[in-house]
Amino acid sequence: MPTQTRRQFLWQGAAAVTGRSRRPNILLALSDDHSFPHVSAAGDPVVKTPAFDRVARSGVRFLNGFCPAPGCAPSRAALLTSRNIWQLEEAGTHASLFPKKWPVYTEVLAEAGYFVGLTGKGAGPCNYADAGWKHNPAGPAFDDRKIGKTDLTIRNLDYAANFQDFLRAKPADQPFCFWFGCSEPHRAYALGSGRRAGMDPARVAVPGFLPDEPEIRSDILDYYLEIQHFDAHLGKMLEILEAAGELENTLIVVSGDNGMPFPRAKANLYEFGIHPPMAIAWAAGFQGNREVEDLVTFIDFGPTFYEAAGVRAPRGLTGRSLLPVLKSGKSGQVDPAFTQIVSGRERHSHARFDNLGYPCRALRTPEYLYIRNFKPDLWPAGDPPGYHDIDDSPSKRFMLERQDRLFELGFGKRPAEELYEVRRDPACIENVAVQPEHASTLRRVRGQLERTLKAQGDPRMGRRGAIFDSYPRFSAMRPELGGFAEQGQYNPKFRR
Repeated sequence: MPTQTRRQFLWQGAAAVTGRSRRPNILLALSDDHSFPHVSAAGDPVVKTPAFDRVARSGVRFLNGFCPAPGCAPSRAALLTSRNIWQLEEAGTHASLFPKKWPVYTEVLAEAGYFVGLTGKGAGPCNYADAGWKHNPAGPAFDDRKIGKTDLTIRNLDYAANFQDFLRAKPADQPFCFWFGCSEPHRAYALGSGRRAGMDPARVAVPGFLPDEPEIRSDILDYYLEIQHFDAHLGKMLEILEAAGELENTLIVVSGDNGMPFPRAKANLYEFGIHPPMAIAWAAGFQGNREVEDLVTFIDFGPTFYEAAGVRAPRGLTGRSLLPVLKSGKSGQVDPAFTQIVSGRERHSHARFDNLGYPCRALRTPEYLYIRNFKPDLWPAGDPPGYHDIDDSPSKRFMLERQDRLFELGFGKRPAEELYEVRRDPACIENVAVQPEHASTLRRVRGQLERTLKAQGDPRMGRRGAIFDSYPRFSAMRPELGGFAEQGQYNPKFRR
């Protein structure tokens, strides 16, 4: 009997699955802290992302794909549950509990016969074990394979090899659902690594909210290099699927979990904080090579997976399936139901007295970004002098030393309402909320946001908004900030 090659073996296994069921495999690939412009498909002249571009060409690139929060844990919790962060109690804050009461798409699909797993960063940072989970809500971990020592400050996981181990472990007659949670381009970075890799700082498009200085350009290059690390592993996964004959029947979703880790981006509701790159492909399911302008968020992924898999969705989901948009064959604005999204944040890190968060909500339409800051007396970047809601970085240190107009934009206090014309001002520099000619627009978007939040039961719309500040934080605390600083404990002052 002739010896089979590994490719032939994997192809036969995939054919067996296809023969029994046309249910698609599902691959979710998340980068960590990655803003919309920073893929080559978006025209960035420096960063190279051939794998993301491949998914975009073979599928649909969402020009208006957003995350439900500008931070890791709440954004991922919303993705898994198909609910917005203000509907998730502790899971809507960073580094708190992940209540077992919320059904997650990975668990629902596992019960429906899918083989489920993850490599890298799943839900979190959060404490899921004390909430009753046996493993990360994103799935059982496949993290045995490691990479050798490098000059970069990257996680030591060989994500692609772990994906291959997952496929080897999968029974031949099961579709799979896999979560690839890359820890890059999360900080910290190896200083100067982008330049050493041959990237040209002169070609960097510095966002308008950052100083256009050599230190900033170099920092952005280091960020770019880690984006390319994510993309390289995604590319290997696509090749593995292609060799196994499973690429065509795999629904692939690629996105960043929130924006780039720079001042006025990550942990902020501006464009560079909530607008990651996003592409979805399924060669057997819909026509590709399209760009869609519908406004969508992560809460729409779960319903999309359920519909594609033919699985009944849990009750009470806030998200809506994107499959009609994906299968439409159309580009541009496809479905008039997808013309606004909402996003929000509560506590990010321990950055203020009493472990307080910075509560705010945003409404994004095709033309405008409206932000409501519920506590404008607080410091949005965290109490000075630490400003701990901004990750430590060369860019942060440069801006702290400079303390100019851009410092005030990134670190200073903000008004109760902000309004930006995002097509004209994607960097969100000019707040037009105070301009008389925008008064009618301000009233309209304010009303849209308030109606949406009330309909979804946001505690900030009533008298229970302070409940978010009661939730425990299980990551490191900073007692020097004063007030409540008990790790893993509810703050009794706000628990009512």
